[in-house]
Amino acid sequence: MGSGGMSILNCTRVLLVDDHSVVREGYRRLLEGEAGITVVGEAADAARACEYALALDPDVVVMDIGLPGVSGIDAMRRMLAHRPGLRVLIFSMHDDAIFCSRALQAGALGYLSKSSAPETLVQAVQTIARGEQYLSPDLARNLAQSTAPDRRAVLETLTAREFEVLRLLARGETLARIAEKLGVSEKTVANHQSAVREKLGMRNGVQLARFAEQLGVL
Repeated sequence: MGSGGMSILNCTRVLLVDDHSVVREGYRRLLEGEAGITVVGEAADAARACEYALALDPDVVVMDIGLPGVSGIDAMRRMLAHRPGLRVLIFSMHDDAIFCSRALQAGALGYLSKSSAPETLVQAVQTIARGEQYLSPDLARNLAQSTAPDRRAVLETLTAREFEVLRLLARGETLARIAEKLGVSEKTVANHQSAVREKLGMRNGVQLARFAEQLGVL
């Protein structure tokens, strides 16, 4: 099977990535109740997700953003570096336009809010398995409304890595811990932190954390 292609017998192979086992079990039952979909694996963190994305050869990855360590968006970026044709559906509690925009920029083919009706997950998986983009209606509206110039638009000036560093700083992570999670040097993280502060006009970490909390970045 080619990267990102459909599996034999047109069965869509799905990898579930969420740090809650009960949630994953619910997803599995929902998806496997639909003909033509099989769940080939589950992962609770970014490292295992990236490992399974290569080893299990899924067609679609259903990925949460809030994973232990690095975010689902960063995990997706790593997956796509090795399998560019992989189709990723972000399925998250975050229904803010900035997260949706970031996920799509990073390579996601779909974004679904966890507040959506359960059957919507099946529809979303089937849609992106065909290579078509899927956005839940509430997120599509949020994206359309997010074009107004406000403080939220400032976040769009951040690179993907700067956004991830901001998210981790806002959670209270140290530079050393962030460097470990992202697999870069502490000096690189410090440089990203300086760039984020300059772009956002923040003087210190407390201001960054407050700004991130106000905009739902956490």
